[in-house]
Amino acid sequence: MEPVFKPKLFSVLSEGYTKDKFIQDLFSGIIVGIVALPLAIAFAVASGVSPEKGLITAIIGGFIISFFGGSRVQIGGPTGAFIVIVFGIVQEFGINGLIISTIMAGVFLILFGLLKLGTLLKFIPHPLIIGFTSGIALVIFSTQIKDAMGMNIEEVPTDFLPKWSLYFQSLHLINPYALGITTITICIAIFSKHITRKIPGSFIAIILVTIIVQLTNLPVETIESVFGTIPQNISFHTPHINFSELHLYLAPALTIALLGGIESLLSAVVADGMLGTKHRSNTELIAQGIANIITPFFGGIPATGAIARTATNIKNGGRTPIAGIIHAVVLLIIMLFVAQWATLIPMSCLAGILIVVAYNMSEWRSFISIFKSSPFDVFILLTTFFLTILVDLTVAIEVGVVLSSLLFMKRMSTVSEKIEETIDKDVIENYSHVPKEIGIYEISGPFFFGSAKQYCNLIETIGIRSHVLIIRMRHVPFIDATGIYNLRSVIKNLKANGIIVIMSGVNSSVYEELEKNSIVDLVSKNNVLSSFDDALELAKYTVQQK
Repeated sequence: MEPVFKPKLFSVLSEGYTKDKFIQDLFSGIIVGIVALPLAIAFAVASGVSPEKGLITAIIGGFIISFFGGSRVQIGGPTGAFIVIVFGIVQEFGINGLIISTIMAGVFLILFGLLKLGTLLKFIPHPLIIGFTSGIALVIFSTQIKDAMGMNIEEVPTDFLPKWSLYFQSLHLINPYALGITTITICIAIFSKHITRKIPGSFIAIILVTIIVQLTNLPVETIESVFGTIPQNISFHTPHINFSELHLYLAPALTIALLGGIESLLSAVVADGMLGTKHRSNTELIAQGIANIITPFFGGIPATGAIARTATNIKNGGRTPIAGIIHAVVLLIIMLFVAQWATLIPMSCLAGILIVVAYNMSEWRSFISIFKSSPFDVFILLTTFFLTILVDLTVAIEVGVVLSSLLFMKRMSTVSEKIEETIDKDVIENYSHVPKEIGIYEISGPFFFGSAKQYCNLIETIGIRSHVLIIRMRHVPFIDATGIYNLRSVIKNLKANGIIVIMSGVNSSVYEELEKNSIVDLVSKNNVLSSFDDALELAKYTVQQK
């Protein structure tokens, strides 16, 4: 069995790391570092924190995620998905509250990994992911309108509808220079790929637009005029923690952890599809947790795997975690020696970059395609989407997960109903050679709270009209506490009516649960057999003895 925590970096190095691989990773790491620079600054600014916090997150968080992660090519750092939640936490709890929430989220992520929940997080329903991703994209777009149009507004409402109401009331405040810069930035970011794919459009836009603004002295806000200078060092900070208030941060911390876990594992899955590799999901979650515990002490914000930067890494030849480490080193060098020039970047230029990011995040094609799916899928999509934009991302994720669980239970219940409709016919067709005193019921699928009652009703219905009942369990991957409770009750009822129960095909993990909960003793160890043929022979012998 593979250990829960086994970083890919160590596996790569043990396989042998050549000079050619290093050159590939070096080139890719430099490119990805350049790609990450404007995004790290833009994500920090949009989140309501100073620009250097985005850089610190990409440097420290990115380094740790690559060093300890479970993917060969994952690039970590701040991402657009966190803008909404970080902005909300800063507004409600301040920077200190954000630090505490991020550290707690890191602890949650490590627990997710240690509990081996990595596989489960990958199976979060698609409509839920598209719902809150599209919602986040729309919220990000909304937060950038003020800077994109250069509106001189003192305070923009946090809520979606009041924000847009204020925008429409403030159309007379539009700065045409800022709007022009935003438009030029968007055009460069979109169309520069037709000229070169090596240098990202966002980086080209920042360089060109900043130079133009400085040469022409255009009257637009810059990072310097809003935030002042960018510190050219990284220092250690200890947050003030009031333990009596920790409960206040549980909900935002869990939201950061769930969002970070889902996004990082999705990114790793995308990378696997591009390379034909296989990541270690639980190791990845633990690495994300370590990054989010350590990074806040140096002034960073939540970090996770970034899909776009990871894809850029792959396309430029990055094949090992060394590329991600180099990307972090490149950003550190830029921060130490070039940060003073970054303060000249116009806010409207950053807004243009984030509008492109929001469009790419929107997944509008996937959003529309889900309307062809089941009504319940559409309901989850729209509920999550509207809760994200109108209420809160935390609420959206919580409600979305509950709805997804209900959807899973509904579909399992539907499967059980179909089994009930066809069970008698299956018995006649498949087991027509079996004496009528022997009943046979096969369970197909997990024996859990969503299906346990249905399965047990069928077991009792078939068993009560038999002398001996064989329960086939070869397709039962697991059984939960509800399944155990219901199964024990029905076996007791059957035994009370003089019916003998035999089980066949029980896998080792299910057998362990049955034994631990005394169901094996209830049935008798001799009546739990590995093969159906043996169970059938025992059943025939038992009937003859009667």
